[in-house]
This record gives sequence, structure tokens and C-alpha cells, in this order.
Amino acid sequence: MRSDQMKKGIERAPHRCLFKAMGYTDEELAKPIIGVVNSASELIPGHIHLDRIAQAVKEGVRMAGGTPMEFPAIGICDGIAMNHLGMKYSLPSRELIADSIEIMAKAYPFDGLVLIPNCDKIVPAMLMAALRVNIPAILISGGPMLAGYLKGQSIDLISVFEGVGKTAVNKLSLEDLKMLEEEACPTCGCCAGMFTANSMNCLTEALGMALPGNGTISAVSAKRIRLAKKSGMQIMELVRKEIKPRQIVTPEAFENALAVEMALGSSTNTVLHLPAIAREAGIELNLEIFDRISKRTPNLCHLSPAGRYHLEDLERAGGILAVMSELDKKGLIHKNLLTVSGKKVGENIRNKRILDEEVIRPLNRAYSKEGGIAILKGNLAPEGAVVKQSAVDKKMLIHQGKARVFDSENEAMQAIINKEIKKGDVVVIRYEGPKGGPGMQEMLSPTSAIVGVGLDKDVALLTDGRFSGGTRGAAIGHISPEAAEGGPIAIVEDGDVIEIDIPGRQLNIRLSQEEIESRLARWKPPALKIKDGYLFRYAQQVSSAAEGAVFKQNFSR
Repeated sequence: MRSDQMKKGIERAPHRCLFKAMGYTDEELAKPIIGVVNSASELIPGHIHLDRIAQAVKEGVRMAGGTPMEFPAIGICDGIAMNHLGMKYSLPSRELIADSIEIMAKAYPFDGLVLIPNCDKIVPAMLMAALRVNIPAILISGGPMLAGYLKGQSIDLISVFEGVGKTAVNKLSLEDLKMLEEEACPTCGCCAGMFTANSMNCLTEALGMALPGNGTISAVSAKRIRLAKKSGMQIMELVRKEIKPRQIVTPEAFENALAVEMALGSSTNTVLHLPAIAREAGIELNLEIFDRISKRTPNLCHLSPAGRYHLEDLERAGGILAVMSELDKKGLIHKNLLTVSGKKVGENIRNKRILDEEVIRPLNRAYSKEGGIAILKGNLAPEGAVVKQSAVDKKMLIHQGKARVFDSENEAMQAIINKEIKKGDVVVIRYEGPKGGPGMQEMLSPTSAIVGVGLDKDVALLTDGRFSGGTRGAAIGHISPEAAEGGPIAIVEDGDVIEIDIPGRQLNIRLSQEEIESRLARWKPPALKIKDGYLFRYAQQVSSAAEGAVFKQNFSR
């Protein structure tokens, strides 16, 4: 056992003494030691209940003959960090979480790991760490929040963000906004739509690193507790068989996850996280692969923000296994792949079927022939840009308009609320990328405000920053190279004509190459916005969004 390094032999008597100071017995120390990474906190609705999940995991570990030892991980709620300085720290926290788990798993040679995240950056960070240390590991999330209901309609957190915009233009009273605030998030769990947290939890299941149901069983369901116990039991099986994450997370497993992503219409943030996870496994997952799989994968689900359904509906309709089973009919799923369940993908999806064809449409009634995410390129985004095309109004799929340029999210937000943005405009928000932000803030506030003021079918928004999984409309993010690195978005001026062609995968500024080069020659990089602390170090080390916004030193090994 790996854990023998810290507990076995005469020379380890001091080590055993220290374990006994914490109450561990010789009998417990003789068993495999399982690290339980618990990101519970009183700061995130998706994590407020994770102590109960951790307790169930530890019960499962003990039932299967192991000794669990729990340690914490930090986490940020993107919704609470939104639209202020806190959001600059959200994406950078991914690297800290992964690093801290690596530190613990190396300092304490566990025989296996159970990873308990739930929200945005915490899920990919834990997967990155699992692949980096490459010891038997399984992930069990805290599960999705239930949707709220108001006046007979299902609502969620995005309803509140969009309500702010409606209130600003007198389409919604302060009293009605207060009612939204009270009812939109009725339980613990990660926010109820196909936003980033739920996208990543569903894709973890599709990758094979979590048991079936991980992505869709609600946070308040007893099934979630039973799944946590089974995950605790299953890690012991993985330890016995020495099944490690890199045996499960293969290039073909990523193709399965991408197919599911496109069918679900997942968050654009997955285009940051999946390449970062793949890099830890020594796998290159570039934007061309995303687009290739998108072009061949039909979009089967319109979950919030693209539609009215939520994760509880997806669970009721058959969950991720039903989606994979339907995609398999078109030959889009690699079935002969190992999963943490101990079964192959094909065994897991056998006899699974769609139970509600309005929530998960069959292939012959797909929303579109292509997947939910598209990768755009052109003279404005030479390395690529990302859009959730399943959440774009059809009339905005091809659009051109005059640029309204802002050098920060806050400037753009004020212009939207003050009704300075007009129909046909293309809002450009720059210097919000991984380096320029720093930290690549989510732009849920301005995109929701555009929806709230009724301009989502007439106005596009472009940024070198990123969007929340809850964003809808013609919102194109991750424009690379970013402005702070001298990308063409840095030289866009008010009044320049921007041409968007999502079906044609094009994003261009109507300027000659000579004019672009002339402007770039006159451009000077701005000073870093933050000049001390973690964000200062992050800005100096982070790579392009097109490469997953990982630390540059990760590239050579």
C-alpha cells in the first residue's frame, strides 16, 4: 500500500504516534488510507451541505474496508463574486485548488482519493489534481439545486440577474425583483440550470470519473447520499484493482465528454476547463477538436439558460446515460472505455433510454444538427473565440454592427443600464482576459442586463473575458489573443464594423490587414491592473484562453 510509506515499520513509530494523537487505532492504520477532499464551506450554496456528503463517503469507505481521512479545499461562488473584485480570483482559484490537493496527496501518500466538489472552478481543479497525482480516485459532487417557482413559472439565479436589467428599464418593479430574489434559489446545490458547475459535473460523469447520476441527482435527494456512500465503497475497489485516473481519462473519453457537452449545450467555460484537465493527462485538447465534434453532434437539450428545463428535469428524463445512449445510435460514443464504476461505458448505457422526449430530444427531433458550442476564428480572433450557439437567437447567428468599445466590464455595465447601447450595436469588452483582467472575469452581469433591457435579439457582446454558464444571447468570449497580449481586439475603435457569422465560424472586423497591422504597431501594452499578491503572479504566468488559461510552466515536462 502507498500509505505504508507513512505508517509501516519500526522507523514509522513516530508517525503512528502522531496518528494516534488524533484518535486513530492500529486497526484503522492497518487498512488502506483514503484521502477525502471536502470543499464544504458556509460561503457557497453548492457546498453548504458537503459535510453530509463527506460523512456518507466516509461511511462507504469504512464499509468497504478502508480508513478515510478528510482534508479541506477552498472554493468561490461565482454568483457571489460576480461583478466586483472577487470575480478576478475565481478562475485563478482553480490552479490553487489543484496545487493544494497535489501537495496533500504527495505529503500524505494516500492509497486513494475521493474528491467532493460542486461548483465552477472546484470540479475541474479536483479533476486536474486527480490526473496529476494519478492515484486511484473518484469524484462525487454535491448535486444541483432545485429550480424555484414563481407565478407558475420555473426560475433560477439567472432570472434574478436578468431581473436587474428589467428593473433598470422599469419592466419589473422592485417588489417583483424582491420576489425573484426570495424564490429563485430554494435549496442548497449548484445553480439549477446547465451553467458551468452542472456542466462540469455532467461531463465528469461522461468522462468516466464519477458514478452514473453524479451530474443530475439533486442535492436534496436521498439518492445523492446513497451515491456518496457507493462512491466511498467504490474507491476501495479502484484501490484493490489499482485503477488510476489516466487509465480512464483517455483521448477517447474526452471525445465522449465533448459529444455529451454538445448534446447538452453546456457552458462555454468547459472550453477552458477540459483542455486544462486534458493537459494534466498529457493529452492535447485544442479548439479544433471542440469544433469538429460540435459539427457532428446534434444538440438534444435546451436546459436553462437556453430553455425552460433544469437539471431536475434532465434527471427525470434519464440523465447523462440516456443522452449517451441516444448519441450512441449515431456512433458518437466510445463504448469500450473503463469508468470508475468498474464497468465499461457500453455496459453503463446498455438499455438506457429517454424517459421524456421534450427534455432530451431524440436524434430525429434534435434542436439542431450541430452541438451547443461553436468555435469562431477570423481577423478579430486569430486563435479562436467561443460562443454557446444553442442559446443564441436565430436572427443573431449572422450579424454585423458598429462596435461600442469598453476597457472593462464595469464601464460596459453602466452603459447598458444607462440605455446608451442601441439595437444593432456590438459591445466589445476587452482587457478582461486571463492576463489583462487579470483572472478572466465572467460577464454575467452585462449579458443578463442586455437580456433584461430587451436587447438580446439585437445586440452582440464580444470579450476576451469569459461568460457564465448562465449567459444567453450572442455573447462571444475567450477572444484570443487577448487585448493585454496585443491581440486584434486591442485595436478595435468605436464605430468599427464587426462581422459575426456563427454558422460560418467567422468573427471579423471590417478592416484591411494593413490597417490592423498599422494600429497594432501604434498600440502599447497597458500596465497590469493589479501589481501585488496572487493575481500579480497569476497574470505573469497564465497562458491564453485558447490553451485553457493554465500556468505556462505546465507546458514543458
